[in-house]
Amino acid sequence: MAGALSPRLQVIVDKLPLRPGMRVLEIGCGPGAAAREIARQIGRGWVLGIDRSATAIQQAIRASEYEMSSEILTFRQVAAEELTLHAGEGPFDLVLAVRVGALDGRHPEAGRRAMERIAVVLAPGGELWVDGQRRPISPDALPSSPK
Repeated sequence: MAGALSPRLQVIVDKLPLRPGMRVLEIGCGPGAAAREIARQIGRGWVLGIDRSATAIQQAIRASEYEMSSEILTFRQVAAEELTLHAGEGPFDLVLAVRVGALDGRHPEAGRRAMERIAVVLAPGGELWVDGQRRPISPDALPSSPK
């Protein structure tokens, strides 16, 4: 398994209401450090890490051989606002994003589309956490018609 989390990411992961068996989506997973730690903490749950960067996904895959071979962690190159689930991938109990421009206000239009996608993939009662804070899913994020 790869090395420890940075102190900043450790604080964020420690705040999450993780429990065994959860299904977790990490948006903007970068090289996968938080996704690996979450996978470790939820045991036989499952984590999907996504990032728009092909380089980040390649780094995450290289550093996550153990977790991926144990089928508790998967990575995919896709932007949050373009996310669609493959068979058996959802819904998610928790969605996490750290320093993701579409969700921190830097890119409002991408953020609106990302929130629509999150609302679709989040299980009833599921939670969205952005930069270490729980964020409600607005009813406005629910798509009014299939996209």
